[in-house]
Amino acid sequence: MLDHVSITVSDITAAERFYDAIMKELGVVKVGSREDFLGYGERARAAYPERVYIAIYKGPKPEAGSRRHWCFKAKWRSQVDAFWDAGIANGGTDDGPPGLREYHASYYAAFLRDPDGNRIEAVCHHAV
Repeated sequence: MLDHVSITVSDITAAERFYDAIMKELGVVKVGSREDFLGYGERARAAYPERVYIAIYKGPKPEAGSRRHWCFKAKWRSQVDAFWDAGIANGGTDDGPPGLREYHASYYAAFLRDPDGNRIEAVCHHAV
């Protein structure tokens, strides 16, 4: 459904450390870095319409308690665990440790807040 997403963070250096770590664990490549921008994933093209991309721009810190949320797909539950561990070790905060959720019997997810407080998630939908 999504082709690309753009978000903002107030501290691009802290965001880069955090997002580099979690994206590595999810197998997502870093494709750009400047003093005001980070890019991960791959832009869709005519030959590759299934690709997905996230752009992170330097901007204002989000409102506290914002309902802003995005979720990354993980291929395996171990990636969800690694995503959470990497996020905690690189400036993120716990917003729900890895585990099964009530959304469906195999919904295995973890929730983090990035250094700016944006709420992010990784989920694996496989039964094992």
